[in-house]
Amino acid sequence: MNRSRLMFLYVGHFYDHLFVFLYPTVVLTLQAQFDRPYDELLLLATPGLVAFAGGAIPAGWLGDRWSRSNMMAIFFIGIGTASILTGMARNPLEIAIGLFFIGLFASIYHPVGIAMMVQGREKVGRVLGISGVWGNMGLAAAALVAGALGDWISWRAAFYIPGAVALLTGLIYIAASRSWPSTDKIAAPKKENMMAAIASSPEARQAMWRVIAILGTAALLVGLVFQTSTIALPKLFEEGLYDITSSGLGVGGLVSLAISVAAFTQIASGLLVDRFPIKTVWIGALFLQVPLLIVVGLVSQVGLLIAAFALLVIIFGEIPIQDALLTRHTPDHLRSRIFGLKFALALGASALAVPIIAALHAPGGGFIWLFAMLASCALAVGFAAIWLPMRPRHLEAGAAAGD
Repeated sequence: MNRSRLMFLYVGHFYDHLFVFLYPTVVLTLQAQFDRPYDELLLLATPGLVAFAGGAIPAGWLGDRWSRSNMMAIFFIGIGTASILTGMARNPLEIAIGLFFIGLFASIYHPVGIAMMVQGREKVGRVLGISGVWGNMGLAAAALVAGALGDWISWRAAFYIPGAVALLTGLIYIAASRSWPSTDKIAAPKKENMMAAIASSPEARQAMWRVIAILGTAALLVGLVFQTSTIALPKLFEEGLYDITSSGLGVGGLVSLAISVAAFTQIASGLLVDRFPIKTVWIGALFLQVPLLIVVGLVSQVGLLIAAFALLVIIFGEIPIQDALLTRHTPDHLRSRIFGLKFALALGASALAVPIIAALHAPGGGFIWLFAMLASCALAVGFAAIWLPMRPRHLEAGAAAGD
């Protein structure tokens, strides 16, 4: 793949998580601005998170049927414009509308950008791992950018300035993409050949549906663990690290530091996926999460900082594993749509996460019950993953038919 195109895809992943996760830190400033409680203001993020998940399916369809490259141009321009408009909001309703459009344009990246990234690659673990680092550096930067701009200028600047940068990036992307060879025309295999390959026996069909059921369930529950943990992190640190920091910048800085360091785990997990059985790597990551999630809900101060960092290492390291599994076993001409379905489930957890956090956040502070629930989700997926075939040959045959 053209190196400049790959770099734009990495930067796009950075922007995607940056813009979606600006608000969980901005909301700490809005409590004083609008004189409303945290739980109520956090719920304004729900429309955007619903759009972030639901938009992945039509975005993936358009990427496969129209143009992945053009969809990425819409992503950059759209997310930048929506962010600037959110900064202009005069009341909570307008903030919710702005966040909806940020989520809608953000939904383009995962089904389209990742499909572009892995297209034509035999081993995808390393490139997905590097992309994951960029995405989670965006998540880390969101807390720092929102905290710093909110303290130094205003909460509006936390949307204005990143939005202007994304718009500029989009214009550069459009200019640069004119010289790239097109990869949008993807040859589809004959339907009967592919279906014959994946349905050669009742055992193959049974195994195929088992994989689909497990990965669909995992996308939702693992997505819930990831999205809920990261959305709650600024508030968790604000309440649990009160002896260490009390400012928006301090909380944002600690969240950013923990996430940015933990994000590099994705490179290691990507290499593990390329070298070892993916099922074994995944099960190990799932079962390691369970005790860490429980501890994070119980401790505070330095203990919280250490436990939260260890948890982030594991849940971020898990991200390339499912993507590599889907990439390995899906034909390229369907990949954007399949990723769209997967991310609709995984990112749909974002929409669920906000009301769950608001409901389980104790009125006097604390997230004990929230993290206990997340631990049960990780445990359930860990046991389900045991039933995955070690070598799903029925899917390998299907992918081969699509080559």
